[in-house]
Amino acid sequence: MAWSELTGEAPRTHPAAREREVTRLCLFGAFRLEGANGTIAVPANEQRLLAYLGLHKRASRSVVAGTLWPEVTEEHAHGSLRTALWRLRRGRRPTVCADGDHLYLSDAVRVDVDDLARAALRLTGSAPDPTDPALPPALLEGGELLPGWDAEWIFFERERLRQLRLHALEALSARLTRRGCYALALEAALRCVAIEPLRESAHCALVAVHLAEHNVAEALRHYEAFRRLLSEELGLEPSARFTGMFPNRTVPYPSST
Repeated sequence: MAWSELTGEAPRTHPAAREREVTRLCLFGAFRLEGANGTIAVPANEQRLLAYLGLHKRASRSVVAGTLWPEVTEEHAHGSLRTALWRLRRGRRPTVCADGDHLYLSDAVRVDVDDLARAALRLTGSAPDPTDPALPPALLEGGELLPGWDAEWIFFERERLRQLRLHALEALSARLTRRGCYALALEAALRCVAIEPLRESAHCALVAVHLAEHNVAEALRHYEAFRRLLSEELGLEPSARFTGMFPNRTVPYPSST
């Protein structure tokens, strides 16, 4: 632990350097707030406030208070919000700002959710940027959004970001396959399959890479593994689209009993 954290003294930093300091708010996997000197301890109520603003960007005090403290009276909820804001503002660089009745995160706070969304939207857009990195780290890093948090306002965002990641990984795998970057294309497709093992389009992306490399045996082996999984879990067969990826070959089907 740094001496400044033990003594409560602000470290001596050049003003220009302070302006460049960025706090990172991580919402994938365990909640983390990371500063220049490492992870910053944040109490539970303040975590909820930062997470809500990190996902919703901007909201009125009434909406924030009512959403984060729905089980208490309006007066009590606003009191809890004021306390949380006061605790967050004790820091040398406040993380939450106010514009009249509305709250939002400081520009100095970078959110990992935003990094994922930007990378995913670039990949799934109609005109992807050719200068984008081959394998955007934001698509592979981290896990589920705030696992273990069961507040209603989390559920929609968790599913929205999961679907966005899945579609982006499939698009990334297809783009890398067209470029001949087969190892990276497999990495993206396998990551997608790991997130959602029953997602047929993810398995199609993986098989497409194998076929592009002329590894037909591997493609058939993976198709058959998915067919067994789908039959065992849902009692279904792969779609005609998936089966049609092997137009000149006999794709194995289960024998009738």
